[in-house]
Amino acid sequence: MLLLPRSSMEAMVVGKTRQTGKEMLKGTLDMMILRTLAPGDAHGHTIAKVIERTSEDVLEVEQGSLYPALHRLENRGWVSSYWGVSENNRKAKFYCLTSAGKKQLSRETNRWRQMARAIALVMGEETAR
Repeated sequence: MLLLPRSSMEAMVVGKTRQTGKEMLKGTLDMMILRTLAPGDAHGHTIAKVIERTSEDVLEVEQGSLYPALHRLENRGWVSSYWGVSENNRKAKFYCLTSAGKKQLSRETNRWRQMARAIALVMGEETAR
């Protein structure tokens, strides 16, 4: 069992990963949302679809995970939101990355890379420097 600080553990509801009963590291969903918003504003449905597409359909973010994460990110000041009209002419809430969110994305990306490298080392897929 890999022991991580409590703030590093969270079950993330994802399609194929959820079916196998695996859990994602806490912050992973938040980091992916922030990364998805880096190029520009998007509404929830688009955010979920971009994560799905860019993960080659390995990850499927469900609404029950996405919207609480978006609200959490907004409460932390990492994203802001406004109401607009979606591409199919429906009222939708759009989310955008704040400057604090850009800084957080950078921190989370660096932490993720460090963690991924450490796991690769343990798994024998990378050699120590």
